[in-house]
Amino acid sequence: MQSEIRTLARQFAQKEILPRVEEDEKTETFRPELIEQLGSLGLTGIPVSETYEGAGLGYREYTAAIEEIAKASASYAISVAVTGLPQVILSNYGTEEQKKRWIPPLATGKAIGAFSLSEAVSGSDAAALITTAKKEGNSYLLNGTKLWCTQGDVAETLIVMARTGGEGPKGISAFVVEKGMSGFRLGKREKKMGCGISHTMELVFENTKIPESHLIGKEGEGFKIALSALDSGRITIAATAVGIAQAALDCAVHHAKEREQFGKPIGAQQGVAFLLADMGTQIEAARLLVQQAATLKDKDQPYSQQAAMAKLFATDTAMKVTTDAVQILGGSGYTSEFPVERYMREAKVTQIVEGTNQIQRLVVGRHLLGGLR
Repeated sequence: MQSEIRTLARQFAQKEILPRVEEDEKTETFRPELIEQLGSLGLTGIPVSETYEGAGLGYREYTAAIEEIAKASASYAISVAVTGLPQVILSNYGTEEQKKRWIPPLATGKAIGAFSLSEAVSGSDAAALITTAKKEGNSYLLNGTKLWCTQGDVAETLIVMARTGGEGPKGISAFVVEKGMSGFRLGKREKKMGCGISHTMELVFENTKIPESHLIGKEGEGFKIALSALDSGRITIAATAVGIAQAALDCAVHHAKEREQFGKPIGAQQGVAFLLADMGTQIEAARLLVQQAATLKDKDQPYSQQAAMAKLFATDTAMKVTTDAVQILGGSGYTSEFPVERYMREAKVTQIVEGTNQIQRLVVGRHLLGGLR
């Protein structure tokens, strides 16, 4: 099934996304109809139960699809991955009513999802967030400003973390916020070096009334919920990085065969051939780490360490491979006439989102040391 999913995603991405991606990146145009089309193919709810209109498959299939989409557009791969986060959270922690209400539209691509944890004062130190949710009767009043929310402007269903109790992680709770709720408005849209199609938003909450039925799990469980979502999200970001790196390698190999210097293709030069060999080897190793983490998750075995390793290695690999691809293309690689400069810009963000790679090293180190601090 994994190969069938990969082929399906590749065919759609190459036919429907790739031809328009360069122009849409320049104009920062997001096309929700592409997410809906991906949903109609069963590619936006791959790891979700068929009970809620998902495909009922696993993360091995999910990462294969995301990798193929990322080869055409990192922005749309990230969009599919982020829309998956509310589905994963609701599947694991939601009530039956919540699952039936919010998962099917997300799983079928008819709705877009978002996940909001970060704030100006709480990036890597996510437990320091200060947005509050004060209980009043059968509702909560949400007040505060969230930052770095991917596709927060087009999402119908957002998972938002807010403080319902005291300081620290135990005071945080998770809520479903719906587009158009009174007191919820969009702030600025970030201007970024890459992934222009994927909008990164500021969210502002001013006495936003959230029904009690929108609380996910219990009060105080929000940080635990967020961390579990980040673990799964690290696998999908790693898969995105593998897709970016593979696209860069494919472009570099093609160029190395076609470009001639000193009377022969540059790929025949040992310096270039060895560079390509290292790039290919690193990508394959990254892909295997992603598959290992996905396999553990599919088997319901502990996978936090492997997810962090996959995210760390795959995204560092993507940064190196795309940089080397630009080098192989030389002056052409530094121009927007060739896509490798876009791949290089896209690769950078994968080292930052879902926990910076410094945080990944912290996670891996703590696992290896048994929690020693």
